Amino acid sequence: MSMFRPDLKPIVAAAIGLVMYSMPLAAEGDRLDELFDRLEGAADSRDAAQIEREIRMEWRKSGSPAMDLLHKRGRTALEREDFDAAIEHFGALIDHAPDYAEGWHGRAKAFFAQGRHGLALADLERVLTLDPRQYEAIFGLGVILEQLDRPGPAYDAFGLVLRLHPHHERAAEAIKRLDRGVNGVEL
Repeated sequence: MSMFRPDLKPIVAAAIGLVMYSMPLAAEGDRLDELFDRLEGAADSRDAAQIEREIRMEWRKSGSPAMDLLHKRGRTALEREDFDAAIEHFGALIDHAPDYAEGWHGRAKAFFAQGRHGLALADLERVLTLDPRQYEAIFGLGVILEQLDRPGPAYDAFGLVLRLHPHHERAAEAIKRLDRGVNGVEL
C-alpha cells in the first residue's frame, strides 16, 4: 500500500512569499501593524505575551456578532476535542464569512487534530492568503511539515514565525530541535 505524499514545495514557497512580500504592503497606522512593531521590539517574553494577547483579540474580530458566536462555538468544540462539531461550526463560519482568516485557521486545527493533514494544509494556505502575518498558522504549517518528514521546509516555517514573533517559544524550540538535521554539525 503506497502512501500519498503531496508535494509541499509550492505551499511552503507561497507561505514564505506571502509573509516576506506582503508585510511591507500593510496599511500604515493599522492596529495590527502597531502591535507587530511592538512585538518585534518586545524586551522580554512577558511583554511579548501581553502583545500576543492583543494580537489574538484583533484577529478574532470578525465584525459580526453572529460570526463571533460561530467562532466561539468552534473554539469551544476544539477545547472539548469534539473535532467534528468544530469542523461544522468553522465550516459554517467560512460559508458566511469566507474572508475571515480565523474561521479557516480554526478548521485547520480541527482537521489537523483528526490527522487530516491535506485538508489542514489547504485551510492554512487560505489563512496565509488572507493574513500573511498569522504566525500561528505558519507554526501549524511547520508542525505538519515536520510530521511529514520535511525538516528543511519545517525549519523555514518556524524561522518565519520567529521573524514575526521573536519570543515564540515553541518555534524557538522547534528551530533548536531541527537545526542539527537541517544545517549539519560544525567541525
